[in-house]
Amino acid sequence: MGTPKLRVLCTSWLLAVNWGMADGDELADTVEKIKPSIVGIGTYQRTRTPAVDFKGTGFVVGDGLHVLTNVHVLPTAMDTRKLEMLAVFVREAGKEILRPAEVVEQDGQHDMALLKIAGNPLPALSMGNSDKVREGEAYAFTGYPIGVVLGLHPATHRAMISAITPSAIPLQRAGQLSNAVIDRLQDPYDVFQLDATAYPGNSGSPLYNPASGNVIGIINKVFVQETKETLLSKPSGITYALPIRYAENLLKKSQRKGD
Repeated sequence: MGTPKLRVLCTSWLLAVNWGMADGDELADTVEKIKPSIVGIGTYQRTRTPAVDFKGTGFVVGDGLHVLTNVHVLPTAMDTRKLEMLAVFVREAGKEILRPAEVVEQDGQHDMALLKIAGNPLPALSMGNSDKVREGEAYAFTGYPIGVVLGLHPATHRAMISAITPSAIPLQRAGQLSNAVIDRLQDPYDVFQLDATAYPGNSGSPLYNPASGNVIGIINKVFVQETKETLLSKPSGITYALPIRYAENLLKKSQRKGD
C-alpha cells in the first residue's frame, strides 16, 4: 500500500524538477536574445588614461538607434576642450565598439534618459505593460554590475517583485534630505522593489519577462544599508526599478520631434 504513494511523490518531484529546468532553459534562450541589446554608457577621451570612463548600463529600443538609461548615469559635465564625448559601448562580431551618443530626451523626475547613437541600428528590445506587473512575479535583469573591467560581458540576475511601493523612501536623518528627495516626498510615484542584489554599474539595466524578454522596468537604485563604500561587500539585497511606462513618454516625444 505504501508503494503507490511513493510513486506519486516521485512523479510529483520529477514534475517539479522538469518545470524548474524548463524555466531555466526559457530564461537562457531569452538572455541570448537580450544580450546584443545591452550597452555600456560612459564617456570617451582619447588622451585620458583610461580613455573610457564607464558610468552604467543602457539598452536599445525603438528603431535600434535609441538607448534608454538613467539620468544619473549621464556625466554631469564633460571636458569638450579635450574632446571628451558621451559614448555607448557595444559588442559586435566579437569586437568592442564605441558609438558616439547624444541625449535627445530626459525625465529628471523619473530618472530616465533617451540617447541617440550613430551607426547602423542595433537589435531593439520590446516594451511590456508595467501596469500589469504583480507582486510575487519573477523577472530578470541584465547589465554590467561591476562595469566593464572584464570587457563587455553583461551579467544576468533573477528578481522577484517584492513590493510595488511609493518612490519616497523614509530617511533616518534630516541631513539625507535633498531637493530631489523633497520633490519625491511631495509627489511620489510607484516603483518596483526587487529581492535582488544590483550594483552601481547595473543602473539603467532592463528588467524583463524571462519568457518573452519584454521590458517592464529599468533598474534605478540599490537600498544602501550602511555606506556606499560597503555596497559591494555588504549588499542589502534590495533593489528598485522604475516602471517602463515612464519611458514611453520619452519615446513619444522623440518620435514627434523626429529625433
